[in-house]
Amino acid sequence: MELMWISIAASLLMGGGALLIFLWAVRGHQFRSFEDVKYQVFWSDPDEMPTRPGPRKTNEERWDGSSSEDK
Repeated sequence: MELMWISIAASLLMGGGALLIFLWAVRGHQFRSFEDVKYQVFWSDPDEMPTRPGPRKTNEERWDGSSSEDK
């Protein structure tokens, strides 16, 4: 019976950890513009990559981690 409670506690901790990692990834913008990644192979220079129209701001980071203010 005690082993069952340990298993339940362990599964809840692992589920909570997975939720925290997911929330960290969402807040860290890890899932932003994942559609552009599949087209990166077609451009030899990241600076030549066209920008997609949309709600992006000019001061946000680009896909390579640099911002538009770095240039």
